[in-house]
Amino acid sequence: MKLVVVGGVAGGLSFAARMRRLDESAEIVVFEKGPYPSFSNCGLPFYVGQEIPTRESLLLNTPQSLKAKLNLDVRVNHEVISLDANAKTVQVRGADGSIFTESYDKLMLSPGARAARPPIAGLDSPRVHTLRTVDDAQQIVGLADCAKSALVIGGGFIGIETAEALAHRGINTTIVEGSDHVMPPLDLEMAHLVTGALQSLNINVIAKTRVTKIQHFPAHDLAELSNGQCLEAGLIVLAAGVTPATEPFVAAGVKADERGYIEIDQHGRTNLPDVFACGDAVTQQTGVTGQARPVALAGPTNRTARLIADFIADPESARPLPKPISTSIFRVGPMTVAQTGANRAELDARGIAYRTIHTHPTDHGTFLPGAQPMQLMLHFAATDGRILGAQGIGGNGVDKRIDVIATALKAGLSAPDLIDLDLAYAPPYSAAKDPVNFLGYVAENVLRGRLKLWYAEEAAHLDPATPILDVRPVPEFNAGHLQGARCIPLTELRSRLDEVRSWADGKTVYLSDDSGANAWLAQRILEPAGINAKVLSGGVNTVFAYYFDNPGAVLEM
Repeated sequence: MKLVVVGGVAGGLSFAARMRRLDESAEIVVFEKGPYPSFSNCGLPFYVGQEIPTRESLLLNTPQSLKAKLNLDVRVNHEVISLDANAKTVQVRGADGSIFTESYDKLMLSPGARAARPPIAGLDSPRVHTLRTVDDAQQIVGLADCAKSALVIGGGFIGIETAEALAHRGINTTIVEGSDHVMPPLDLEMAHLVTGALQSLNINVIAKTRVTKIQHFPAHDLAELSNGQCLEAGLIVLAAGVTPATEPFVAAGVKADERGYIEIDQHGRTNLPDVFACGDAVTQQTGVTGQARPVALAGPTNRTARLIADFIADPESARPLPKPISTSIFRVGPMTVAQTGANRAELDARGIAYRTIHTHPTDHGTFLPGAQPMQLMLHFAATDGRILGAQGIGGNGVDKRIDVIATALKAGLSAPDLIDLDLAYAPPYSAAKDPVNFLGYVAENVLRGRLKLWYAEEAAHLDPATPILDVRPVPEFNAGHLQGARCIPLTELRSRLDEVRSWADGKTVYLSDDSGANAWLAQRILEPAGINAKVLSGGVNTVFAYYFDNPGAVLEM
């Protein structure tokens, strides 16, 4: 059997290596458009930031090492330019520019994606670079050695990590993001905390804005923004999304969506016989909403490639491709940001009824010095409590909690099932009620109707006559509270119930505090006394995050 693989790196080479382990006799040819068949894409920003000291550290395998270890015929600087599915051949442009035809029995497409190029006048400036390859990184490093200022266009994974890398080198760096906030997959309150973390690194963030024009000058470039600003930059990094590199295959009849992403079935098959696909250039049905979309993450790509090889080698026993839940993580200075599953926008778009809770735990017991705060958010189905998504930001331990929740989501657990997870505990690592267990406690109270919530987004739209009761001590209340709120500390609440009853006058009392914990206790005091009450999810801490750009709209400080 002869297998031809289009593209190396995570998808193509994972497939080729697995095929070799399953079939020693197969002829396996890999065509890689660039000079490096196997390198760490995810490590590129860390090389730019000098945390990875040498470019050689990014290179994982060479054609020679792959031949020696796996007997793979890896040809770099070879671009597949067309496909004839009837003849089962591809046309290839070789390193010398010549064009030849290669036959196959099975064809794996892993062409990846290239940086999107929005319609910006002057984008061809020599100071504008993408960060997709080792050579891209090398060029950026060359400019960074003498640049005093840098502009990063796009605030996604690559944009944020590159901005941090440039700031680490002492370069005055600005991110311009066209969406409402950086990291669009995050919900607003979490994304705003990322903005705050970036600002703490002296990175300027300009959201809801686009670069409209770039002018090239001898000493710098000048970027004009849609908000009227102009920014000087000695280096511009274009990180405004990607476009699938699938044109030759779509032209040959491979079915794709309107953006060019290849559609595959549960075993990685395209609509053409013996043609498979994986990686950044395909769509997969996601595990939470069922929506078909690209999932450009290294872990899912490696797993998909392996399972496709399993199917080709033994179709009867191969497992279907898992539905990805998009678990991801990145760093901003000392902060870790992680997420799994769906966000609000995805759930709303699919009409899925859900509830959301916010908590503000520490990574370990506060009685042991060094406890670091984190903020966790959990979405779960309003009907049966099925876990739908989670996001977290903070110091130590965020990665652990999101990974645990991702496992629970994959297993189909409900939010209250988190209560019963038997997680490792010792004071340096957690609290006896781990933050994951605690999310389960809160979710169970919500689902059972014990805990009634209201949310930060409601604060800007409340009727002025709404009774808002803050149950923190007076000094904490005075440091910042919701407009129109009245302060009655929790310790005084039982003795002042008549005052609350008279003031509320039959209306539902909207409770607030710092994180929601004491407001929950207040609700349990008020409701037996005949006073309806709701608790602000995540407390004023979440309000500060939600209204990060304009806290004065809802808070008095």
